[in-house]
Amino acid sequence: MSNVNRFDVITIFPEYLAPLNLSLIGKAHSSGLIEIGIHDLRAQTTDVHGSVDDTPYGGGAGMVMSPEPWGKAIDAVAELAPDEIHELIVLTPAGEKLTQDLAQTLTKSKHLIFACGRYEGIDVRVSDYYATAKNFKVREVSIGDYVLGGGEVATLVIMEAIIRLLPGVIGNSASLDEESHTLTKDGDTLVEYPNYTKPKEWRGLEVPEILLSGNHGEIAKWRLEQALIRTNLRKESP
Repeated sequence: MSNVNRFDVITIFPEYLAPLNLSLIGKAHSSGLIEIGIHDLRAQTTDVHGSVDDTPYGGGAGMVMSPEPWGKAIDAVAELAPDEIHELIVLTPAGEKLTQDLAQTLTKSKHLIFACGRYEGIDVRVSDYYATAKNFKVREVSIGDYVLGGGEVATLVIMEAIIRLLPGVIGNSASLDEESHTLTKDGDTLVEYPNYTKPKEWRGLEVPEILLSGNHGEIAKWRLEQALIRTNLRKESP
């Protein structure tokens, strides 16, 4: 088994995933910390039109993505990491919510396969089949209570949330300890305290004096207080 986490994305719009070549993820990929593969679902079709969808059984608006090209694509991608357990991430508004805790959990998966659905989604038999297939796990995931045009944007969000947590990706790993939604020693999650940099005064707004004091104990206390205030305000927001 490889020590490197592998991420494979199946989509009908491979160009949508171009941002994966940028910033932290792009650097992690180019340096060999992770492996990324982008795969065109239409490559698994047999008709001249590259059809990947059809009308829904039972009637209704929209189109449903067909199971056969998805099955072929997922099988082909699984062969790229034959010794791993394949965790199939199906992007759907009906899935479990992405959280920092879930992102941390997914860092333990050596092979993640993202299924970017479109239209009215993917025929549910794809999830049902791979939920019982050997060396597969299936997880349906949502990034919020809203509907997107497809799973590509959600995949970018989830991958960034996971990859930045992997060892070596963030230059100063200590910065991960104090950011929003990180568990505290008491088991709570807080949003991050407000941050400031130079200049000391900007457009009439001053940096809090406590941050200029050099008293690290008092600064830590102030930051915790601010994090608690921000967290409570967030909980009270409708």
